[in-house]
Amino acid sequence: MNKKLCALALATVVASSMIVGCGGGDKKAEEKKAPAAKDSKKLIIYTSMKESLIKGIVEGFKKKNPGIEVDYQSAGAGKLMAKIAAERQSGKILADVIWTSEVPDFYKMKSEGILETYKSPVAKETINPFKDYDGSFHAARLGTLGIIVNTDKIKEAPTSWQDLLKPEYKGKFGIANPALSGTSYMSVTLLQSKFGWEFFQNIKANGGRIGKGSGQVIDDTASGELSASLAVDYITSAKIAKGAHLKMCYPKELLVIPSPVAIFKGTPKVDAAKKFVDYLLGKEAQTMVAAQGTIPVREDVPMPNKHFTLPKPKDAMAQAIPCDYLEAVKTKESVIKKFTEIMQVKK
Repeated sequence: MNKKLCALALATVVASSMIVGCGGGDKKAEEKKAPAAKDSKKLIIYTSMKESLIKGIVEGFKKKNPGIEVDYQSAGAGKLMAKIAAERQSGKILADVIWTSEVPDFYKMKSEGILETYKSPVAKETINPFKDYDGSFHAARLGTLGIIVNTDKIKEAPTSWQDLLKPEYKGKFGIANPALSGTSYMSVTLLQSKFGWEFFQNIKANGGRIGKGSGQVIDDTASGELSASLAVDYITSAKIAKGAHLKMCYPKELLVIPSPVAIFKGTPKVDAAKKFVDYLLGKEAQTMVAAQGTIPVREDVPMPNKHFTLPKPKDAMAQAIPCDYLEAVKTKESVIKKFTEIMQVKK
């Protein structure tokens, strides 16, 4: 990147830093940011995907489309939404494409009229988790959360969510704060919809602990400070690959959180943006998604399952706790407030 481009990106981040955001990825991933600013020759992507995934996909896209230059910024979803809010105040969104795991953000952007409607011809080849799909955004992967255990601490893997109430988890089970992590918020919403607030009251009674980000509770489980936690698939997979004594366990009621991709309305690079969405939903990019330890949106992609067994896309959706995303947008404040009261989260 040239110095001018870096300076523009830095200025925008500084302008939006006063707005508190929450991301689903780990801190290191958030810090690896490629400069991104509107350039007449470049497609700009904002994403919360970790560097190892987005970099490979961008490189693959550029090989398929040698005439299109691409820049991206990888950061937590909350930080990106704060950045977008600041850009809108200044009169222009600098990105062309956004890809994160915070589904409510996409419904909010859709309601505000800032997303381009595009029904990719490749979409018919994918699993679509959105019943109200209208082309405003597409699922680009199916993230899962399960119970991870430290295998040095827990010898019998849990098979149900109720197992977390057993004595061996007393004071040793962690959940990321849903006020700080959008992924955790969606997980709390799904679990509450299935089991009611009594589930979290029982978790608290058994000494359940609250961590900051999704990455932190996984780190605390790997270190042995926690014996188990509610954890994101791809972050856990990366830790296991590096030697962490962790095991991912999936109860039958699966937590599936799609990662949508969308195009910003009014971008002069709409044709390039559409090509990127097509590529992202295609077999090559989805193979990269699966290799990172997350469920792809295509059934024809091999599932490596190197570190733990992930269900195939259709099976995952069949097991998934249903989610009313519009309701999740409306009730976010009240759900977080109730969770905070039950778990006695310090503000």
